[in-house]
Amino acid sequence: MAAADCPDDDRTAARRLDGGAVAVILRRLGRAATPPWLHGEVARRLGERLAPIRLQPRRILDWWAGLGGGDAVLRSIYPRAEIVAVEADADAAALRASRRARPWWSLSRTDSRPGLSASASDAEMGRAQLVWANMVLQFVADPPALIERWHGLLEVDGIVVFSCLGPGTLAELRDLYAAAGWPSPTPGFVDMHDLGDMLVHAGFAEPVLDQETLTLRWKSGEALLAELRQIGGNAAPDRFRGLRTPAWRRRLLAALAERADADGSIGLSVEVAYGHGFKAGPRVRRDEPVAVPLADMRAMVRRRRPST
Repeated sequence: MAAADCPDDDRTAARRLDGGAVAVILRRLGRAATPPWLHGEVARRLGERLAPIRLQPRRILDWWAGLGGGDAVLRSIYPRAEIVAVEADADAAALRASRRARPWWSLSRTDSRPGLSASASDAEMGRAQLVWANMVLQFVADPPALIERWHGLLEVDGIVVFSCLGPGTLAELRDLYAAAGWPSPTPGFVDMHDLGDMLVHAGFAEPVLDQETLTLRWKSGEALLAELRQIGGNAAPDRFRGLRTPAWRRRLLAALAERADADGSIGLSVEVAYGHGFKAGPRVRRDEPVAVPLADMRAMVRRRRPST
């Protein structure tokens, strides 16, 4: 995970997020052959929200591409765009590069997109018309700083589109842990309205945010715990340290079984927040000088040039 995305300071504690635990989770997820299935489903739903947007980007930054699982969605919506895969860390970027280097007959998953680590400089990133960030912000200790960075990477009239987990995620599991006197099983999640404030503060215009709650169901507590590990992990700074005992696990499974519905299935809620915002041109008063980056000037000229 890029140091800029997960600083080790007071902001991490304020979000109830352990940066070291996040790095471990991201490395584990990065080694998987495919992204978590939940990320793929949310990517599909996020793609549907692009339908009313007329922007046809030439260049897209797919933030934390390997984790986000949005490649097929972006390809289907923008088949002519250059899509740059931005990975969470250098290890993930190297893994993607090694997959590209495998011969054509390899049965392993390959990816021909250009790739960068999120630790790359903004100059190395280059400007884009769309930043796509699916299921990223819940892993980031300083979301305002990352949103501001996205703003700087976009051309004027470019758009950021993102999704992330919200505070209602695994609320039932938190209640169970609290009743047992255990520390929280989840880190802190950012509220949708706070995300809107972050977009405005970063300079994005016309921010639009909405959320939905998905209910996931499992046939047993064992299946539930196994799948929760596949789609993430607990990065709360006040979580249990070290391994739990078999007796503790049996107690957890019994508590989950007590919450099963009449059909025996166990349900947990997942709140997903969706958002997007446009990068507006600079606003100045008549008596005020303004400096516009050359890249933005060129982008504005391209948009205004009449077609032939």
